[in-house]
Amino acid sequence: MTGTRQYTIDVIAGDGIGQEVMPAALRCVDALAGAHGFTVRWRERDWGSDHYRAHGRMMPADGIEQLASGDGVLLGAIGDPDIPDDVTLWGLLIPIRREFHQYVNLRPIRILPGVTSPLRGLDELDLVVVRENIEGEYSEVGGRIYRGRPEEMAVQESVFTRAGVTRIARYAAELAQGRSGRLISATKSNGIIHTMPFWDEVVEATVAEHPGVTVEKVLIDALAARMVLKPRSVDVVVAPNLFGDILSDLAAGVAGSIGVAPSANLNPEKTHPSMFEPVHGSAPDIAGQGIANPVGTMWAAAMMLDHLGEEEAARHLESAFEQAMAGGTLTGDLGGTASTEEFTQAVLARCTTAPRALTP
Repeated sequence: MTGTRQYTIDVIAGDGIGQEVMPAALRCVDALAGAHGFTVRWRERDWGSDHYRAHGRMMPADGIEQLASGDGVLLGAIGDPDIPDDVTLWGLLIPIRREFHQYVNLRPIRILPGVTSPLRGLDELDLVVVRENIEGEYSEVGGRIYRGRPEEMAVQESVFTRAGVTRIARYAAELAQGRSGRLISATKSNGIIHTMPFWDEVVEATVAEHPGVTVEKVLIDALAARMVLKPRSVDVVVAPNLFGDILSDLAAGVAGSIGVAPSANLNPEKTHPSMFEPVHGSAPDIAGQGIANPVGTMWAAAMMLDHLGEEEAARHLESAFEQAMAGGTLTGDLGGTASTEEFTQAVLARCTTAPRALTP
């Protein structure tokens, strides 16, 4: 079809329930593509723990090169009880983040219809965690010596660069400009003497370049408590890698379910593909039963569409799964009885209806 926008997306369904929730999301995107005037070519990659068992690697040696020609990566879940997490993550997820300079990890957190917060009286929440994604505490600098001996030692170095802190602070400040203008910077500069004061200085200087944005420096322990005690006082949070990882899961728990939360690993300049994934793990205890909740993957797919410039389709997909949930179609993890397929059908029905006409 002449003039139709076309995208090439690499699909890594991965492990466990990833094999079940990924097809659900792809069907919804395909339905929206026809309605919104674009096409998607899916390149399915059978990478993950089964690939590791067969080849001793989570992905092929040229996996990064294979992905580089695409417009994005949609990831289902990675993890297997029989393979150490450091092998699965450092063999696939983390190399993709780093090689493609996906330095923003974006985590929107909202209370979705049908989801109940564990906090009494909290029925509405809308915040965003902007996590630095390739530096900080998750560096490869360090090592272990004297393995197996009483004096064995491990050293792990945190790496903070001015360029790295500046770009994540700039992204967060620009995001805050389009929201409330309130930005919180997570830090621990009262106890970590070198990296955290450096983070504070660079964040403050960067945010000062953005009119209408104020930054509040909050120690990580106090911020964790504040997210529970006063979650509505938080709008946009910018955080170094480790703190952002922990805070985003905490916020998702406050919103009622980490199982529906999405995540985007962004290369904002689009010089490399970005990667989108649900936050939930591979959940081997329920894999293969047809009861997995596909909302996290659908929401991640919506974030992917938004990044590609298909904003209307992204909002349509979010409306579709939210309206399905509002209508009482919920999977077992949220107290409902719907199977993965039943929930997907409820969302698909709304993907082929104009968003303004959607009803529960």
